[in-house]
Amino acid sequence: MKIDDFVLENWLNPACDSEKNKIYLGGSCVLPFTVEELFELTGESMEDFVEELKTMNLGYGNFEGTPRTRKAIANLYKNVDPEDVILVHGGTGANNTVVLTLIEEAYNVISIMPNYQQFYSIPKSIGAKVHQIHLKPEAGYKLDLDELRKAIDNDTKAILFTNPNNPTGSLLELEEMMELVKIAKAVDAWIICDEMYRGLKEEYMPSFADIYEKAIVTCSSSKIYSMAGTRVGWIICKDPETKKELFNRRSYDSICGGVFDEWIFAIALEHADEIFARSRKIVNENKAKVDKWLEGHKYLHQYADAYGTTYLIHYDLDVDAEKFCEDLLDQKGVLVCHGDCFFIPRTFRFSLSHATELEEGMKLIDEYIEELVAQGKAVTHTRED
Repeated sequence: MKIDDFVLENWLNPACDSEKNKIYLGGSCVLPFTVEELFELTGESMEDFVEELKTMNLGYGNFEGTPRTRKAIANLYKNVDPEDVILVHGGTGANNTVVLTLIEEAYNVISIMPNYQQFYSIPKSIGAKVHQIHLKPEAGYKLDLDELRKAIDNDTKAILFTNPNNPTGSLLELEEMMELVKIAKAVDAWIICDEMYRGLKEEYMPSFADIYEKAIVTCSSSKIYSMAGTRVGWIICKDPETKKELFNRRSYDSICGGVFDEWIFAIALEHADEIFARSRKIVNENKAKVDKWLEGHKYLHQYADAYGTTYLIHYDLDVDAEKFCEDLLDQKGVLVCHGDCFFIPRTFRFSLSHATELEEGMKLIDEYIEELVAQGKAVTHTRED
């Protein structure tokens, strides 16, 4: 089975490790915890943790996942039981397991773009027919439900997307979610939703797992939970037969999760409100600074009402996205993620969630842009009208 180059991961990860990366604005995880910071935030006892760690059994963990962790994850939703939670290795493990379990050769699926590449390249590699619906900047990167109605038919097996959207941060609100469920239900299609960025609104953010019996959602300890290194991913599925199939597929990939990872993540999730508050504070403070920078900017534009940890920024310059970002890294030491990773030309994904040198990074980007303008690279728009 041949599969497309995983553009984002194969470009961004080596760039992160580069000595040139001085100001990191390319990622999407909220500033990671140290172990000490996690215990300070949660108020849990570090001494008790260390004592328990000494006697931890490092054999295989629970096949179905640590019960404490599954319970803590279920508590993140309004209509999910611990038995609905399948623990896997990271968010990519969750998405990979779901797609390889549910999608078969010759299936028709809809992928809402931009999207995480697992949700269109893996179905394509299997032999599925992938129909793409593209979110548009002039619509604030909001899903056009009428376009979806026209695209879906009785042969559609699944609709795959991210909510909040990666990389734009656009969000389907509950009313739109309910309408999407109605569309899927009419043809008995699965809704497969990557909800990695869910949780940054002050009020409860509904999940598709709350509202549709044929929804399968994925999430992980990365992004807003600031614990990507623990590699805890999860799948929410309520259908008993499909759960068996998902567990079977997972057995081929990883058998079970890591006992230490699941244990420390359970401790964190039992204090999810504190983690959410920290993540919101970091993202919202950075967002205010970036909004001020972009306001009235001559060459940079952001179109979405964003509820993720990144902005997708369009630029009015006649430079391909990959070259724009490679030269920015080479010349200024600033790393942003080029928009060709999401097949959106003349854009870059910009972090709202990490850098302590945000203002310096924005200043250096402006310097770089002025140098491009001096070379005659300015254009009047960022996309074909």
